[in-house]
Amino acid sequence: MVRWAKLFGWDARDRRHIHDEIQALLPSHRGDAIPSAIPARDVTHIALRLKFQLEMVIPCELPEERVTAAHSNVITDAVVATAKSAGKLNDKDYSSCVVYCLLIVKNWFKRQAKLELWDCELHELRAEACEVIAKKIIEAEDDMTFLMQDILLKRYSIVVDGEDTKPVNAVEKAVDLHAVRVIGSSGYQKCVSYLWRGWLVQDDDDPSRFVDYRKKANTDYWAHFDPDRMRVPLYQNAVQIAFSLIFLGLYTGAINTINPEGDLDVVEILLYIFTLGFVCDELAKFWKVGRYYIGFWNVFNSTLYMLLTVSFIMRMIALAYPVDTAIRLHYNELSYDFLAFSAPMFWMRLLLYLDGFRFFGAMLVVLKVMMKESLIFFALLIVVLIGFLQAFVGMDSADDNAVTAVGFISTQMLNAIMGSPEFDQWDRFAPPFGLILYYIYNFIIIVILLNVLIALYNSAYEDVTDNAIDEYLALFSQKTLQFVRAPDENVFIAPFNLVEMVCLSLPFEWWMSKAQYARLNDYVMGVLYSPLLLVTAYLETRTARSVRFNRKRHEADDDTIEEWEQLAEELDVEGSGWAKKVQDTAPNVVTDATSLQLKELRQDVKELKELLSALRGINGNDD
Repeated sequence: MVRWAKLFGWDARDRRHIHDEIQALLPSHRGDAIPSAIPARDVTHIALRLKFQLEMVIPCELPEERVTAAHSNVITDAVVATAKSAGKLNDKDYSSCVVYCLLIVKNWFKRQAKLELWDCELHELRAEACEVIAKKIIEAEDDMTFLMQDILLKRYSIVVDGEDTKPVNAVEKAVDLHAVRVIGSSGYQKCVSYLWRGWLVQDDDDPSRFVDYRKKANTDYWAHFDPDRMRVPLYQNAVQIAFSLIFLGLYTGAINTINPEGDLDVVEILLYIFTLGFVCDELAKFWKVGRYYIGFWNVFNSTLYMLLTVSFIMRMIALAYPVDTAIRLHYNELSYDFLAFSAPMFWMRLLLYLDGFRFFGAMLVVLKVMMKESLIFFALLIVVLIGFLQAFVGMDSADDNAVTAVGFISTQMLNAIMGSPEFDQWDRFAPPFGLILYYIYNFIIIVILLNVLIALYNSAYEDVTDNAIDEYLALFSQKTLQFVRAPDENVFIAPFNLVEMVCLSLPFEWWMSKAQYARLNDYVMGVLYSPLLLVTAYLETRTARSVRFNRKRHEADDDTIEEWEQLAEELDVEGSGWAKKVQDTAPNVVTDATSLQLKELRQDVKELKELLSALRGINGNDD
């Protein structure tokens, strides 16, 4: 593996640095100091034991259904129990890191599949088996506190090139590896739900662990009026949606109330203030994360903010000239043109915050996969475009108007990509070669490449929709971790980040003590978020009553009584004989029909042998 890395010019330290940077979405000074809950060398040894087990359990290529089936004859209960026992190392019980180690082994097999193409299907199958075992371990765990706080949320490291990697927990690792089978397990989603609702929070004294929110069952209203609760992903998402709708409303008001003189009204001033807040937020995150923060939505938002910035600059230039002058009207009109041009992006931007709803989330996953698949099409398209462009320009190189020809050629080639080719003018372009070459170009673009793109989109759509639920759960988990993973100590959501920068950081942070500055931030956040905190405190008070009610019934904190449970205690299935009747008529779905018949045949043969032995014994006595 190291040999392959050297071929690509990757140093081991560089590869580890890139891997760790990708894992941390918003790393902070507090997150960098978090140690591994278990010594990294012991975690690595457990992962190596699991890798050896998977290589023994799956020694050759098998049909994937045999590994992923609900009652697999490959990943049996004994195999799962052995994998769980791998955590018992050197007379110590490290079973809490087994799920994390299985995800590490999955990553190893994925990398091995890329390096050893001749055995890629075998390694991919072993990687899938790691997910199957991890999911069974998660769903078999009855202690929810141990599952969520130790198995899923404790951070572990492994040793790579003699150094410990950045500590990561199993929840983060599953999202990073897109392990949808693990993400779709019931215990994992219960943990994500608790993180989303703020029932599991990072311990202030020990940032390496998560603990239950201690006021979860407190019915005192003012106990929940706490600015720190703005760290809860549910509330942060609600505020972001509210600010996005306000941002859209300000834009709608600005674009529908054009000022001919070019003066800025209150709506436009607020619009540009919001834009400044969003720009500062993007720059701050990019500064913390680096180039790995750049993604589709970041580029999309940055493009929108750039258009609004250009519109604002045009407006400032217009204000520098006297009223009713032509140049002022020109720049004012240009400013509104940039503003109107960004309208589709404003509405599409809402999808970024609506992905918490299942319908929008599934569609966003489809679009994301389609964008990735389209990279193959665009790579082929660029090569074809360059080749044909050079051919057409070469045919016209003898003419004096080469610039005009390049413009004509580029326009016609782009029209062909959009499905509206024009052949009328090509009969005068280097006849007959120009027309023939243009026919060939249209055949390659329209008949071959566009159909390849359609096939890629269709394949991507089927892959996502066939596993739509798990894909949506993976997207929701990723969204939750964006708020939970290494959160800011003081949550100032844009455009409130301008208040933090101008009114707190610049005048106070450089001379105040940490405790005083934190107290000042709490006061300011309490004022800014007071309308929302009044609502959230009421909601959490209602939730606290429900939690207390469930604890009295010795049920889970998030349990609800459904319609079919209301009279369930009045039904006596055992005493009425209904349970035995159902059990006698229920089919055996664990074993297929053929195996069941063979089992019955073996039992009949066994009874026949016993009968023959008994008859032989009787005849022997008669003799």
